[in-house]
Amino acid sequence: MWGNRIMSLSVINAGFGRTGTMSIKMALEKLGFGPCHHMEEVFNNPAQLPYWQKAAKGEAVDWNEVFQGYQSAVDWPSGHYWRELAEFYPDAKVLLSVRPAELWWSSYSETIKRLLEIKDNIPDEHPRSILTMADEIITQQTFNGSAENKDQVLSAFQKRIDDVKEAIPADRLLIFQVTEGWKPLCEFLDVPVPESGFPRSNAKIEFWDVFGGGA
Repeated sequence: MWGNRIMSLSVINAGFGRTGTMSIKMALEKLGFGPCHHMEEVFNNPAQLPYWQKAAKGEAVDWNEVFQGYQSAVDWPSGHYWRELAEFYPDAKVLLSVRPAELWWSSYSETIKRLLEIKDNIPDEHPRSILTMADEIITQQTFNGSAENKDQVLSAFQKRIDDVKEAIPADRLLIFQVTEGWKPLCEFLDVPVPESGFPRSNAKIEFWDVFGGGA
């Protein structure tokens, strides 16, 4: 659909998965900032996986290769590397997708957390390998090895918010909840507000439709 264009990222989302990232992906593509990279892209494109496996090991990757053809990036795994990406693409604007912590925990614990817990039982090597990579950057590196300790996980959730606010200048950053709709996002990106409603996607049941097929 999009072709194999060479471009650089214009929008980087530093937020965790389950903060409306699929809806934001759809919104950014509607606004002309597509295609937008999302974990779904790694599942759908096997050539993506080796980049993220290297990154998860702390090895250098060429971000221009990783994001060839993409204009924006949301969700894990890209959100884990928000610092590197914000530095590598200095002209890109940075989104920080957020939601109330308890609502996020409920959503995360019933979707991504459960999927990572059953990863070793997935017979298909490709999704199993993706989830192994995701477990490394999420459970091990972000949550310090424990996804069961709610307080520890929510502390990491808040730390991400604090770290991004501290590192990214205010004029480059939008802290955004999808419930706010088009207006703040369009003002931040300096584009017109669409007449159609803001995309709504990836409720829990839709998550399992997309990512649970190999389980």
